[in-house]
Amino acid sequence: MALLKVKFNQKKRVKLAQGLWLMNWFSVFAGILVFSMGLFLKIELRKRSEVMDNSESHFVPNSLILMGILSCAFNGFAGKICYDSLDPAKFAKWKPLLKPYLALCCVFNMLLFFVALICFLMRGSLESTLAQGLKNGMKFYRDTDTPGRCFMKKTIDMLQIEFKCCGNSGYKDWFEIQWISNRYLDFSSKEVKDRIKSNVDGRYLVDGVPFSCCNPSSPRPCIQYQVTNNSAHYSYDYQTEELNLWRRGCREALLNYYSSMMSSMGAVILLVWLFEMSVMVGLRLLHTSLESIANPEDPECESEGWVLENSLKDTFKSALENLKKLGKFNQVEAGAEGAEGEEGGKTPAITTVS
Repeated sequence: MALLKVKFNQKKRVKLAQGLWLMNWFSVFAGILVFSMGLFLKIELRKRSEVMDNSESHFVPNSLILMGILSCAFNGFAGKICYDSLDPAKFAKWKPLLKPYLALCCVFNMLLFFVALICFLMRGSLESTLAQGLKNGMKFYRDTDTPGRCFMKKTIDMLQIEFKCCGNSGYKDWFEIQWISNRYLDFSSKEVKDRIKSNVDGRYLVDGVPFSCCNPSSPRPCIQYQVTNNSAHYSYDYQTEELNLWRRGCREALLNYYSSMMSSMGAVILLVWLFEMSVMVGLRLLHTSLESIANPEDPECESEGWVLENSLKDTFKSALENLKKLGKFNQVEAGAEGAEGEEGGKTPAITTVS
């Protein structure tokens, strides 16, 4: 029994063709939307590429851009087919191409669904990329005189101000690295010497943070040095002073920003996928209804259209049988070639009679 079998007359076929033509053009605009989302995400990721460890995160925007281009191409072509299907003479030239085209549409829709899932599942990969990238960026914060790294201080400061964050996982990350350049340290000072000597790596570590970690909403002037020393400041307890510094790490802030963006894009792509699936089903119904016309010279006669010629179970069984036959055919060919090789390798025995 055919799946989703529908009876058509000429009027219904015309309405279906016209509706599909319109839907295909809507799909072209949806493809432009997907392309634009991919381009926007790529630009947003490139803005902060200095604090990302690798380029794996660009897989999503690149996939969106590719899917957008393919969507415009596929749906533009389908729109032409639907328009020509109103004229039997014009539709005849498309008949041999429809089955391969529908197969390509199935592959395209599977890829589109896969890209939508990737948008929801990229959080883990993005988190590791940001964690390592921010760690490296904070190490280079002090290298304002080093070519290729002199921009890193500005990048980190602008990032912390824009996203209201501090450090990688939190503000205490700054306590573990030397973020003050040596050119601004007085090495004749006893305090500086003691701090450098007390550290195994010879770094100048302080319980302080850059100015960009300061929260402007704090009612008191920002305490960015001796953050953990309560006695160094009047009426101060660093464990309860939540407004003094940003408590959230920049990794979490960036991860939430990009994750929410990609989740929204994934939801939009799922809607586009559902729309594309409905267009593909409609095109299949149009194709089968036109092919099943009993008398091609009488376009007004009734016909039947279906999505699958048999039920899902029978179609699946048929596909498995075809695969098995293909495997057996390859084995037979390999066996025949081996037999020919053995026969060719034999040398006939020659007897001589004296």
